[in-house]
Amino acid sequence: MAMAALFLAGGISLSADQKPADRPAAIDTYVEAQMKRFHIPGLALAIVRNGEFLFAKGYGIANLEHQVPVKIETVFQSGSTGKQYTSMAVLILAEEGKINLEDSIRTVFPDAPDSWQPITIRHLLTHTSGLGDYTPAFDLRKDLKEEELRRLIYGTPLGFKPGERFRYSNLGFALLGTMISRVSGKFYGDFLRERIFKPLDMTTARIISERDIVPNRAAGYLWRGTEWKNQDWVSPTFNRTADGSLYLTLADVAKWDAALSTEKLVRKASLDQAFTSGKLNDGKDTDYGFGWAIAKANGRRLIEHGGAWQGFMAMISRYVDDGFTVILFANVQGAPVEQMAHAVAGIWEPTLAEPESKPIKK
Repeated sequence: MAMAALFLAGGISLSADQKPADRPAAIDTYVEAQMKRFHIPGLALAIVRNGEFLFAKGYGIANLEHQVPVKIETVFQSGSTGKQYTSMAVLILAEEGKINLEDSIRTVFPDAPDSWQPITIRHLLTHTSGLGDYTPAFDLRKDLKEEELRRLIYGTPLGFKPGERFRYSNLGFALLGTMISRVSGKFYGDFLRERIFKPLDMTTARIISERDIVPNRAAGYLWRGTEWKNQDWVSPTFNRTADGSLYLTLADVAKWDAALSTEKLVRKASLDQAFTSGKLNDGKDTDYGFGWAIAKANGRRLIEHGGAWQGFMAMISRYVDDGFTVILFANVQGAPVEQMAHAVAGIWEPTLAEPESKPIKK
């Protein structure tokens, strides 16, 4: 497979029998085996610390029709990893006093159903609003105005009382995007560009556009048993929603990851909210913050999120206590990016390796 690579020694602690020079080859062997097993045309992988690549590599093919290899600069779709940026935009507006996370969503949208009065902005951020995913009422091939999309969301029945349960909700984040537009007076993608991407020098990060010329853009694929097919087409409306419709590169996400350890965008108190598990009405943790899953890896903090959209898969896994992050993009639906990111982290830092399952003796 065609590949481009960059490796810099990172100073991460090693087990007694592992040498730094062994890790890139071990990662290559693992990644290439998984790509073959799961029919992944192309993949981009990085391990970063403080915005710097410790390891970064492109594997396989970004575009099968033109046989373009994946490079470190290849542009992939974010899938739901884009929810982090939406959450950050909401926190920026909150710090500016333009919204309050405890306000009802009807404070921003008075035309929302009366039954939505108990839904707060915090509920939307933490997937506890009662909203769920897109239903058959949403024709993903139909172009809609923002107001039309919002009214379709209004017509979606709530699955439970706000705060009663956790249910992952793309609709909730799509609604947050329209809220950002209304409060800021700018399309939410423009707000991200001006308030997040430009300040962090994320030069290739942007909203998806099939019409624009995007250098180094990968194509997304579906594996159909014996062959790859192109991704399913959706209208521009559903490639501009705030539930995860971004173009990103490894370098973009490395800069984003570094900024999350600073106060470049918002104060530490706001960031802490994003990285803290939400709570249900009964006090139980949701293990989800604002656009981030809150987990543990062998007892150490792991803050991460995956994404899937239009033949692309994405993963960012921040091993906070260990001081590094794994970023992974793949261009086929169903690629096991979470499993792969965790395995790569275990190769890089052996104390994070998950124990192998062994057959039960009878």
